Amino acid sequence: MDKEKVRTCIEEVGIIPGLRLFSADDARFAADTVARAGIPIVEVTMTVPGALDVIADLTAHNSQMIVGAGTVFDLETARRCLDAGASFLTSTGLDVAVVAFAVKAGVAALPGALTPSEVLAAWKAGADFVKIFPCAQVGGPAYIKALKAPFAHVPLIAAGGVNQQNAAEFIRAGASALGIGKDLIPQEAIQRRQAHRIEELAHRYRAMIKTARAALAQVS
Repeated sequence: MDKEKVRTCIEEVGIIPGLRLFSADDARFAADTVARAGIPIVEVTMTVPGALDVIADLTAHNSQMIVGAGTVFDLETARRCLDAGASFLTSTGLDVAVVAFAVKAGVAALPGALTPSEVLAAWKAGADFVKIFPCAQVGGPAYIKALKAPFAHVPLIAAGGVNQQNAAEFIRAGASALGIGKDLIPQEAIQRRQAHRIEELAHRYRAMIKTARAALAQVS
């Protein structure tokens, strides 16, 4: 999918569901479920068994779904993810070489970062978004707000510990999007194939983001 479309969709939807599951079938079920609930974006982490096959399968069977690769820590993995059809590359840490590779390949780069120095390095390398991880554990929304003061022009994704209690706060603090894993896709719901439960959570998170953004618009 075109890089600009990927970036626009992430900004509009505001949620990147992280698929950190135990089988390829679980990952496919989760991806299809969140897409039906209005979140046509998934991050398939490299910890999922057969992750590359999952990426290839999802991209082949749903052209409207943005399928990204997560936990990408080296160039070889990055190459294999793009060959499988990934539309964006992300990680929980910063590897400037992987960012540069994504930029050259014309796909969105969402590197992980934590410190101001890492945020600056990621942005200078050409990142489309910078994923702040682990966010909740180092100050949560207050940390995002602190980073947005000097990095107002850098779109930040809050990831790590995002849940129903703090999701809206992260948006109000300045996060462009949220990376959410088990709090959107509970393992129990996957095991029991409770699509309705995941869909309800997806609707809740979307409503929270919409409300938080509306409040921001009123302030500005």
